[in-house]
Amino acid sequence: MGETAAQPLRADAERSVRAILEAAERVLAEDPGASMEQIAAAAGVARTTIHRRFASRQALIEALASSAARRLARAVDDGRPDTAPPLVAMHRITANVLQVKGAWAFALGVAQDPDSEAAALQRDIAVRCVAVLKRAQDAGLIAPDADLDWVRRVYYALIGESLHGTDAPTDPDTLAARIIDTLLHGTGPHT
Repeated sequence: MGETAAQPLRADAERSVRAILEAAERVLAEDPGASMEQIAAAAGVARTTIHRRFASRQALIEALASSAARRLARAVDDGRPDTAPPLVAMHRITANVLQVKGAWAFALGVAQDPDSEAAALQRDIAVRCVAVLKRAQDAGLIAPDADLDWVRRVYYALIGESLHGTDAPTDPDTLAARIIDTLLHGTGPHT
């Protein structure tokens, strides 16, 4: 993956890489076939700067996916999955994840090599999600016989669908409340 993974960067180089990755997300979300030159222009850097940091377009996309997956992992961490009460953790994590997924949709949608950093982070996030769901199950919020991997998949689907709706609320807390309510109570009448 280029220089970004090999050694720590100076502050200005780190800002440059961050600007490139943010521009790459914007440009590639709009046009997945965009060139390195288009990304460089959007980042306000010379094309040679991108090539100095990333050996190829694929290396840039891999770095983008890894960066977004790290942001997603931090979003989960910020929800205190191991220490907050399960319902609080689920809500916080969901709101945080919605923000990251909304801002980094292209990068998080890139198909990854199973051995990549991004894929490893995604697997770890799935394991941590099941752990939070297990805590919720132990607290009586989820049926004791529920298949938690299935619940995780439904949860992921609810998050994904909430990001695609044009008429859905955009406030992450409102969406998180809706997702958690639907996950835990379904769509039947609440009695």
